[in-house]
Amino acid sequence: MNKRVYLNDGWEFTERFDERFAAMQPADGIKTVRLPHSCRETPYDYFKESLYQMACGYRRNLDIPEDLRGKVLLLTIEAAGHYAEVFFNGRKVAEHRCGYTAFTVDLSPCAEFGALNPLVIKVDSRETLDQPPFGYVIDYMTYGGLYREVRLDIKEPEYIADVFAKPSLKGSAGHVESEVTLSGIDSEKLKTGTYKIYQTLVPVEVPGALPAASEADVTSGSVTVTMDAARVLPWDVDSPNLFILKTQLLRGSEIIDEHSARIGFRDAEFRADGFYLNGRKLKLRGLNRHQAYPYVGYAMPKSIQENDADILKKELGLNAVRTSHYPQSQYFIDRCDELGLLVFTEIPGWQHIGGDAWQDIAAENVREMVTQYRNHPSVILWGVRINESQDCDGLYKRTNRIAHELDPTRPTSGVRYLKKSHLLEDVYAYNDFSHSGTNAGCEDKKNVTSDNSKPYLISEFNGHMFPTKMFDSELHRQEHALRHARVLNDALSKDGIAGCFGWCFADYNTHKDFGSGDRICYHGVLDMYRNPKTAAYIYAAQQDKDPVLFVTSQMDIGEHPSGNMGRVYIITNADSVKMYRNELFLHEYRPEDSEYKSLPHGPILITDYIGNRIETEEGFPKDKADLCRDILNYSAVYGFDKLPPKIVAKAAKAMVRYRLGFGDAYKLYGKYISSWGGSSVEYRFEAYKDGKLVKTVTKTAVNELHLECSVSNTVLTERSSYDAAAVRVRICGQNGEQLSFYNGSLKLSTEGPIEIIGPDTLQLRGGCGGTYIKTLGSPGNAALILSGDDTGTSRIGFKVVIPDMR
Repeated sequence: MNKRVYLNDGWEFTERFDERFAAMQPADGIKTVRLPHSCRETPYDYFKESLYQMACGYRRNLDIPEDLRGKVLLLTIEAAGHYAEVFFNGRKVAEHRCGYTAFTVDLSPCAEFGALNPLVIKVDSRETLDQPPFGYVIDYMTYGGLYREVRLDIKEPEYIADVFAKPSLKGSAGHVESEVTLSGIDSEKLKTGTYKIYQTLVPVEVPGALPAASEADVTSGSVTVTMDAARVLPWDVDSPNLFILKTQLLRGSEIIDEHSARIGFRDAEFRADGFYLNGRKLKLRGLNRHQAYPYVGYAMPKSIQENDADILKKELGLNAVRTSHYPQSQYFIDRCDELGLLVFTEIPGWQHIGGDAWQDIAAENVREMVTQYRNHPSVILWGVRINESQDCDGLYKRTNRIAHELDPTRPTSGVRYLKKSHLLEDVYAYNDFSHSGTNAGCEDKKNVTSDNSKPYLISEFNGHMFPTKMFDSELHRQEHALRHARVLNDALSKDGIAGCFGWCFADYNTHKDFGSGDRICYHGVLDMYRNPKTAAYIYAAQQDKDPVLFVTSQMDIGEHPSGNMGRVYIITNADSVKMYRNELFLHEYRPEDSEYKSLPHGPILITDYIGNRIETEEGFPKDKADLCRDILNYSAVYGFDKLPPKIVAKAAKAMVRYRLGFGDAYKLYGKYISSWGGSSVEYRFEAYKDGKLVKTVTKTAVNELHLECSVSNTVLTERSSYDAAAVRVRICGQNGEQLSFYNGSLKLSTEGPIEIIGPDTLQLRGGCGGTYIKTLGSPGNAALILSGDDTGTSRIGFKVVIPDMR
């Protein structure tokens, strides 16, 4: 039987690969590291991209016992950024020219059994490499190092090299056709032994589903196995039912190898009028994700990769994600499988297309991407074009053909910024940056594509059109949110648009040619630590599982021009929201009050700051009070300039019938709207769902500060490698509101078997920030201590667990 050994500990690392390092000789500057590892930790901002560009090296010894003689030793490197050369016992055994896909090397021919075997990996992250995504400017950092995991699989001479499962639905029944590729099986071995493939299908916590089994004789190195399951449940965004397909290779009655794949039964189809999942039309609502983090770039372990998927699905309520602009961690995609998060993945690249050798590598990138990710039910679309590149028919006919040959079950696409581009793929994907704030949210399909009968989706929108920092003004952050709402609203309302992916999930470090001058692109609906900006709540409110209530202003008049509130919005998924001022009820808002009619839960403009107060407090008759209320409320939201005829008519009526002059209006405005020169006002918002109060937001003057921390996980478990936790930090007022103009700092320290990733001083930006902690290989209790002059000291406890993996 096979055995898997993870090789993530005990690596020696150098930033300067040379002959001495390759020869396992002592050298200066060597340190011991664990994988995943970034070749260079970076500051949060203001650093040169040359910082991580180097030819670095990793080395360790493999102790291969004598009893493994005759076995096959397969070394798999999940990712090495970006050109890797592998040396084993002094011989070069492999090279790989992609920083985003895995590759496997057979070490057996060079192995020395019963001895220590030096394993050395040179990793080149310089952007002068003639391979994707390099060759011109790139709008993201291309971090280096062995930033994913490394493992060794020990196999018999005959083993399962690959299983491609093609599950399909037949009503409540399921059918699986599997292409099983074997290694070490030849005609001579088939003469001397009987080989068989045996498969089982076992539901993973799928109520009512039944297991199934099938078998097939081995007559060559490629075997097709078919299996029928009497009852399965479909994989869907709301019910991601999964099954384990176990494939065994038998020699006689002996199991000599085993392969497990987690699959789902689903019917995903792009049509001219949209996207269909299991026969149901579903609008794709997603964001683009970079796999980057502060300080360590791409190098984060399983739990942090999974946490991003959790945020996308559970916090932002999305049903899709695009892995821009490259294949991403298997752990991330695994979690998408578990959550029901649809995935559009693509080959590495950004606008530039190189020469023949460069294009050969791009074609190989397609081959690796498809074969490595095609068993994931969450993956619905292959991106086989270089992101935002010009048409290149020769290359893209080739990449499209490769994807279809390797996976005839999924369509292809390719992201472009070109209208009427050559469509060689199945789905036209277009980056629609047409919305500028006052025009339509998105283009009509017919204006973009040459063939209206083909499927179409929006692969990016917003982004660079309106960069937004956590510490920008309320109005700026609100406008950022509304732009996302406008595009979503238009895309959802138009037939022929399968869905849209906003740019982007989280802020990210980028090259000097982009960003805000500090090496950061502030295009995310979250900051780099995954703290939500106002725009994040637009997405979060579209789901119905968890209550959302967010008001886009702190309601401090000094933040608004002329002390006039202007447009303030309620973002919620509640049935209604009641608004109070100083405990007096003003108005109840409902979903139908939103102007965004195609969104399930569009933002709602606050239009009433008065309620019936004028009638009760001034003693005005109802008609007079209503006139005054309507005029004052309009002025509170839109100002006094260019009053519409309807409001002008009401003002004239108030003047003629009730003898109200400008002085009266000014006095009433100061009392009921502005409060300028008076005491601060408290506003309270209550969200109701099914008649029950589910969430309350209070806006009032801040008179105390406190620290709020959100931790991805407090039980850290080392399995194949170290574990880590993401800690998001907010400075809040007494009612839990984030203080967006607080820019202080916190001192970080640890106790127990953990350490901080990045600096031990956390600079807060816009009232929030974050950090990461990682385990050190020992079990026990641990703590992260956060200390600030304004917030005192907070302590987060952790438990580090190291299970017996034998």
